[in-house]
Amino acid sequence: MRLVLDVENTTTKRDDKLHLDPFEPDNYLVQVGYLDADDPEATLSIRTLDHNESKDDIGFERLEIQWTLDNTKLLIMHNAQHDLMWLWECGYKYDGDIYDTMLGEYILDRGQRRGLSLEACAERRQLTFKKQDTLKKYFKEGKNTNEIPYEELCDYLKYDLLTTCELFHAQEKEYSQPDAASLNTVRRVTFNTCKTLTEIYMAGFKVDLQELERVAKEYEHEKAEIETRLQKKVREVMGDTPINLRSPEQKSQVLFSRRVHDKKEWADLFEFTQTQEEFKDAVAANSSPIYRTTAYTCTSCEGQGKIFRTKKDGTKFARANRCKDCDAQGYKLKNTQQVAGLRFTAPSKKWVSANGFNTGKDELDVLSSTAKQNRMDEAIDFISDLKRHNAISSYLSAFVNGIRTYTKQNGFLHVGLTQHITATGRFSGRNPNMQNMPRGGTFPVKKVFVSRFDNGLIMEADFAQLEFRTAAFLAQDETAMQEITDGFDVHAYTAKVITDAGQPTSRQAAKEHTFAPLFGASGYGRTKAEATYYTHFNNKYKGIANWHKNLADEALRFLKITNISGRQYAFPDVTRRHSGVPTHFTMIKNYPVQGFATGDVVPVVLNEMHERLRHMKSCLVNTVHDSMVVDVHPDEKDLVLSMVWTMNQDLNKIIEETYGIKMNVPMLLEAKIGENWLDTVDV
Repeated sequence: MRLVLDVENTTTKRDDKLHLDPFEPDNYLVQVGYLDADDPEATLSIRTLDHNESKDDIGFERLEIQWTLDNTKLLIMHNAQHDLMWLWECGYKYDGDIYDTMLGEYILDRGQRRGLSLEACAERRQLTFKKQDTLKKYFKEGKNTNEIPYEELCDYLKYDLLTTCELFHAQEKEYSQPDAASLNTVRRVTFNTCKTLTEIYMAGFKVDLQELERVAKEYEHEKAEIETRLQKKVREVMGDTPINLRSPEQKSQVLFSRRVHDKKEWADLFEFTQTQEEFKDAVAANSSPIYRTTAYTCTSCEGQGKIFRTKKDGTKFARANRCKDCDAQGYKLKNTQQVAGLRFTAPSKKWVSANGFNTGKDELDVLSSTAKQNRMDEAIDFISDLKRHNAISSYLSAFVNGIRTYTKQNGFLHVGLTQHITATGRFSGRNPNMQNMPRGGTFPVKKVFVSRFDNGLIMEADFAQLEFRTAAFLAQDETAMQEITDGFDVHAYTAKVITDAGQPTSRQAAKEHTFAPLFGASGYGRTKAEATYYTHFNNKYKGIANWHKNLADEALRFLKITNISGRQYAFPDVTRRHSGVPTHFTMIKNYPVQGFATGDVVPVVLNEMHERLRHMKSCLVNTVHDSMVVDVHPDEKDLVLSMVWTMNQDLNKIIEETYGIKMNVPMLLEAKIGENWLDTVDV
């Protein structure tokens, strides 16, 4: 039997976040509904387990649910991770095949990233049954799922099941078409991976909460020190004008030394068709230079910011009036006629924002390169501190506070991993996003993740140069393939090219440039020495450069790219520019490498590792891009490391058998192990 299934559960609000998982002690499974996908006339079943109005025999309901699962060969769900974790955590058993209509739609969408909610899918496909979003009013009233009127809840679940069933049949029909035939292998791997990621979520990753607080205090202290330096520097370049660096507008003023005349009109002034000269003229006409100021005490209020009026009898009123002369500041500012700020010039209209000019990470990177190139020491230090301050603020918010919020009472963080957010198939994270975990030298939050076992260890297995090996294989670039065989240090080579071009660079610093051209990056906005490397890359790896041209031709001819795994990426509006370069060229170059590496290879190997760990106490607890993290039982250290070694012997074979291809570039896993996720050492 092919069974369509959906569950309804209660939710818990904690730390101002909504928690829908079964690991919150106050959350309960309310209903399980199911429908035979191949028998539309069959009775739709709804089993109620925890509802205020239900008088059902829960014991019987549980037996009925398990009996149905035992007789199911394919379980069909929309967002299967959610349904599976509730079934498994509540004691139900199912280890058969699954079909996730959300992921099925995602693969058919071919990287276009349209809405994938059940409601969005039904609307887009004009299905007969549509999700009835009738419960919002009850949630707004503060009611939980088990408090919603029973009949309405049943009706809601019924339409979810019917919609999912119809969506499933529509997708099956589409997957049977010739133009979608190559997607079926990707679909099968994706569904298997969905089960693996659900089990990773359920396993949880142990958090040392004391260490988390120590890390938080250390970096809150560093953040405060940087803020002091930044404010000192701002005072030096801006004068006495108060500046709030949390304000994008004021940050723009410090960096670019200009104030926008009319914020409402500003962003609309810059047309795509503007020339560079027209852009400069528009900036000059619609913004003004900012000048340094010096402060002096307001004589009207004598620095108090308020004025006490005098009564006829000579006494003062008890209540003071704000000083209008200084706007209650107590001081006034005098223009020194010296241009304030760091005096950067925005290079193009792409930099324009509603607040003046963009000051995000990418823009700061470009400004940093400009400052180095022009030996602007003052700006170099300021931008370096600003970037570090932004990074620490982000890390404290996203990771320290995120880990605090989502770690359960038993000290476990359940790592949420999704497959449908990125265009390429690469995993993304949630609650918090562990895919953006900073390197240890940048922010040591990985140190807080430890083993659940006494004397246990954390092992991380990383692919060696996965994107580079993938690009070498896909492009069949002879130079790159030979370097992989020889064990050539590509990062050291990158550092040498940049250093020889006049900018001394370490191997570590060069890493950010080495593989950037694989993903469409160019030398634009880099220093002259750094830009030299980007040109050098294309000259050195001519096979990769030619492959990029072939991808462009394929996209222009077919309006899509079909990767070697069978995964497809659609470019329905791609055109060739007058320069000969197609639109979306960065994505055309990026998607196949990232897609095959982290969307196709990593899931297959992750599934294999999960299967080999199945009968051990050790378990998978996370995966980040091209690495897999295992919580290792102390008695299984050698066994787990041996497993990684044997997997290395089988890696290419595993990939070949899955996708029906011949791998002539060796893939390699490198293992590190230690007492926590940060302090791991190579083995």
